[in-house]
Amino acid sequence: MKFILFVEGHTEDKALPAFLKRWLDPKLDFSVGIQTVRFDGWPDLWQSAAKKANMYLKGPSGDKIIAVISILDLYGPTIYPVQFAKKDERVAWGKQELEKRVKEEGFFPFFAVHEVEAWLLSQPDLFPLGVRNAFPGKIVDPETVNFDEPPAKLLDRLYRQHTKHPYKKVINGRDLFSRLDPDRACEKCPQLQELLDTMLRLARERGLVSRRQGE
Repeated sequence: MKFILFVEGHTEDKALPAFLKRWLDPKLDFSVGIQTVRFDGWPDLWQSAAKKANMYLKGPSGDKIIAVISILDLYGPTIYPVQFAKKDERVAWGKQELEKRVKEEGFFPFFAVHEVEAWLLSQPDLFPLGVRNAFPGKIVDPETVNFDEPPAKLLDRLYRQHTKHPYKKVINGRDLFSRLDPDRACEKCPQLQELLDTMLRLARERGLVSRRQGE
């Protein structure tokens, strides 16, 4: 049994399955599969999610798919109505709009606030010392690192200043995600916790029983 994970970029494609499984698998009797489907940025995912979700959920292997999960960065899309300026308003609107577009019971949209790199900020000791010491105080609440200087731009600026190299989203991100403690990230990032809680519930409902429940 597996999840299909819709993502918008290379970092998510390469790094997220193993990271998510580190939280999920110890809580299940069987290892869960996570297959990524990478789109060409958020516009492609926004436009093509319905067709792709239907293809997977209604296809010949649909009975082996737990659900289709989409993850979009809250920072980036330019489709939010002007009256929605707060992060919670935009998350709620974005989820509702994607659900309307896809119209599949097995589809569950989520947003990383404001980017998946915010999850990395929950564990500052992952980073080089110079970068770590230069982090602004607001990273104690990573989901508040927002549109003014979103997480990936913050990291790029600090890496250039303190390591003399740019932050490479795929190379650095893959390494950092491989060392990120998902429990620490969940503690600091409620949207990530909601995502993982939903995936665990869905996996349990499809028979990948919680170890605790099975004991």
